[in-house]
Amino acid sequence: MRYDLVIFDNDGVLVDSEPISNRLLAAYLTELGHPTSYEDSLRDYMGAAMHRVHDLVEERTGRKLPADFDDVFHARVFAAFERDLEPVPGAVGLLEKLAADGVPYCVASSGSHERIRVGHRKTGLDRWFDDGRIFSSQDVGRGKPAPDLFLYAAKRMGVAPERCAVVEDSPLGVLAADAAGMDVYGFTAMTPPERLSGATRLFSDFGELADLLV
Repeated sequence: MRYDLVIFDNDGVLVDSEPISNRLLAAYLTELGHPTSYEDSLRDYMGAAMHRVHDLVEERTGRKLPADFDDVFHARVFAAFERDLEPVPGAVGLLEKLAADGVPYCVASSGSHERIRVGHRKTGLDRWFDDGRIFSSQDVGRGKPAPDLFLYAAKRMGVAPERCAVVEDSPLGVLAADAAGMDVYGFTAMTPPERLSGATRLFSDFGELADLLV
């Protein structure tokens, strides 16, 4: 293995949550008087922490989102996760390979700790991620595209940044990994390759990624 640590983004990489959450986000913003399409949501918010939603809406409209916005949105998302969420095809197989080979791995997500755990419980991924392998933007001051979260995860896992590989599917995540000095593998299942052009390598399925990481 070329790396001492593999850091996974969560939404869209381990769990197939991006279609669910971005449809709900677009609908909720539109409901609140901020017309947003599903495509708009993917473009502007995919891979971002919730503070980016608040910041962009206020920057564009001069209006703040309601104080309970995050709570209402997450309640809708979690209910949808319980109905529809599945692991990303091939993710479990790669985790099995990393575990069998003794390669350390973790997740570093813009989502909250609660969101990560709800998704992992529903999909069965919780068996692969104990609390020591889960890192959230809640743990640091700035979310992606700042490098803080990835650097924090690497430090907690005891690995130098240059020995880490990051698996990401969002432009913001690729920027963050690059700023952290880490190699980053861009997953193109939902994101056009040109939007992940800053990645070290691109891949479209997890079988391909396993070969790239060796």
